[in-house]
Amino acid sequence: MKKIIITVVGLDTVGIIAKVCTYLAEHQINILDISQTIVADYFNMMMIVDMAKADVGFDAMAENLKKAGEEMGLIIRCQREEIFTSMHRI
Repeated sequence: MKKIIITVVGLDTVGIIAKVCTYLAEHQINILDISQTIVADYFNMMMIVDMAKADVGFDAMAENLKKAGEEMGLIIRCQREEIFTSMHRI
């Protein structure tokens, strides 16, 4: 399993979840867990996904989602689970 953490932050708008999930499904990236909240018009989502069967590499996925986020006025970041975990232990 190749777990990746995806975070999405920005002003809430229609279609955020649909856009991200559609991209993941098109590239055989499985969603393992997802949490989203909206606080005072600000959207925040965290996903844990598995790239084991993905037809795209990590760098391409991260760049594509970053660009998709910019088009929607969002910040979308992708991190490998081991790096995310290490950063939050310090």
